[in-house]
Amino acid sequence: MRASVKAVAAPSAVPSAETRVSRNDWETLSADLNAHGCAILEKLLSPDECREIAALYPEEAHFRSHVHMARHGFGKGEYRYFKYPLPELLADLRTALYPPLAVIANDWNARMGVERRYPDRHRAFLQECHDAGQTRPTPLLLQYAPGDFNCLHQDLYGDLAFPLQVAILLSEPGRDFDGGEFVLTEQRPRMQSRAEVVPLHQGDGVAFAVHNRPVRGTKGDYRVNLRHGVSRLRAGMRRTVGIIFHDAR
Repeated sequence: MRASVKAVAAPSAVPSAETRVSRNDWETLSADLNAHGCAILEKLLSPDECREIAALYPEEAHFRSHVHMARHGFGKGEYRYFKYPLPELLADLRTALYPPLAVIANDWNARMGVERRYPDRHRAFLQECHDAGQTRPTPLLLQYAPGDFNCLHQDLYGDLAFPLQVAILLSEPGRDFDGGEFVLTEQRPRMQSRAEVVPLHQGDGVAFAVHNRPVRGTKGDYRVNLRHGVSRLRAGMRRTVGIIFHDAR
């Protein structure tokens, strides 16, 4: 059985993960991802759900590892990887977000000349990860205090990597923290890098490219390389949950 996030509301009052995902305009999200490498999914989680997921952080039973960024040169701050079974709401969102993102991922690979295609369902893709020896769950809960930041990076954990991921902000900017903006950079061939700062509110998610994406040029598509991070937190406490669709070796 899956672990459950503590009850947030009566079951009938809580929209399913499929409902939360389907109420987004995926045509617009796809256009944003193709134009900018990222797209905002508004109100994936309610404020109460955000607070209750954030409150899991000190509970060791939910996690497989605890990383202090400064020890590894990753930045300053900390995060914890969930262990299986994932909290039910996060597991359901991971499952529901995957199919529309897989459509975009397959289109990107076709445009970049990459043979790899992703199955329609997340369970089938996870089985491919596990068959390749990537069996450790990658969803994580991140925590930033004043002065903390996350260096630009890519979340690649093995030979198999799904090209899109989602981060959901659990804290409210201006109330719970200041600073700590989500930043995406794009390295373009023979051009200077481009930066994108993504404004999020509590409960909003950002879908973004993990590694590469195609860009339409005058002579067809070309590939750009992306990294993401978080700018310095100036005050308060910032917590985020990251939903990565491939598992780790």
